[in-house]
Amino acid sequence: MKVSICVFSLCLLAFPTLAEGIVPADRRSGFDTMGAQTQGMQRDDTLNPAMLWVAEGKRLWSMEPGTGKASCAGCHGEAEIAMRGVSARYPQMNGKSAAPIDFTGRINNCRAEHQAATPLERESRPLLALTSYVGLQSRGMPLVSSADPNLKPFRNAGKALFDARLGQLSLSCAQCHNDNWGKRLGGSIIPQGHANGYPLYRLEWQGVGSLQRRIRNCMTGVRAQPLTYGDPELISLELYLNERALGLTVETPAVRP
Repeated sequence: MKVSICVFSLCLLAFPTLAEGIVPADRRSGFDTMGAQTQGMQRDDTLNPAMLWVAEGKRLWSMEPGTGKASCAGCHGEAEIAMRGVSARYPQMNGKSAAPIDFTGRINNCRAEHQAATPLERESRPLLALTSYVGLQSRGMPLVSSADPNLKPFRNAGKALFDARLGQLSLSCAQCHNDNWGKRLGGSIIPQGHANGYPLYRLEWQGVGSLQRRIRNCMTGVRAQPLTYGDPELISLELYLNERALGLTVETPAVRP
């Protein structure tokens, strides 16, 4: 497999990045390129291991933080109603920082500002559980791109990062996921790399992970130094990926190979 990956990488280096993106009519979720067995795991909540995280998130939603403040449910009410469509709209502009914030950051901000609680560590099970549970409430709804003009420079920065060659292999996200999707790398089909299923259960991880974890994995794969969780550059990239996937629906919590 390592030889195949190296040969494929050398082929990519011989061609410039097209970087036009994928037209809406051709956009395909990663679900469409999976095998029938993996698709079946996502279709049936009783088979989807991520629903264990969802169940934990539902419990945390109604749990008081132990600071004398209300639980998430105490402020927002039932997530099935109050959180419908919310995760499909992130990242959004955060007025206090004049920069975009992702949904994970919004949950942690709520904990700090309204619950007087310590923010949860990124990629921790409790935070993944909460984001999975809340994300589930938007499942089947279309992704939404904010029209806030203040987001434009950050979205442009995210696109620049998507198109930039990184690491010792000098490969970009766009070279794989725009220019060569549908082809095979190491025996696996290259997906378009859309972010409409996160947090998701990845068979390779044997657990649930965030979009930022997947991006960091890709950066390691091209032998680049991965950005730290919560880095503003990662959030800008998330912002661009949200727009890049418009036309698709939320699949949280999805299953991927």
